[in-house]
Amino acid sequence: MSRKPRLKGRAARLARLFPARPRQAARTPFVLLVVLLLGGGLIGLLVLNSALSEGSFKMDDLQRDTKSLTDEEQALQRDIDSYSAPDALQRRARELGMVPGGDPAFLDPNGTVKGVPSAAAPRSPADTAAVVRPPEAIATLPAFPSTAAGTATGIAPAATPTADAVVPDPAADAPGATPTAATPTTPGR
Repeated sequence: MSRKPRLKGRAARLARLFPARPRQAARTPFVLLVVLLLGGGLIGLLVLNSALSEGSFKMDDLQRDTKSLTDEEQALQRDIDSYSAPDALQRRARELGMVPGGDPAFLDPNGTVKGVPSAAAPRSPADTAAVVRPPEAIATLPAFPSTAAGTATGIAPAATPTADAVVPDPAADAPGATPTAATPTTPGR
């Protein structure tokens, strides 16, 4: 029962300009838009998934490299610990011709000396002949001037100062001088 009223005159002419009934929008552009959005979303997900998997492979490679480098670091740290152990240091010092130092003397801030310094005991020829050097110690020895003892055994003399050697003060050996503490010296200072 709902009938449209019939228009007359000017209203009829204006009504003709507008369609009599609303037309439905074409379905083809809408379907194309939906298909393009779905396809673009799927392609975007594929690209994102590929990038994530590539990042995962890189992360696995980096973790493997980190593990191998950590193992190498631990092996090197074990080597350092074994070389810096007191018995290893003593053995290597003897191989290099060093001898244990004598009794130290200490200098107080007020200038008094505690203790009496003594020279290091000389190396016996039996100790010098019994030294067996590993190949790594022979390859790293600095070139020393040859001496009769050094030439015969291939060992540097014990009196050669090193970077951490303690050298007695020459003024202490002068007649009438009071004994003083030995002074550590380093080359170039």
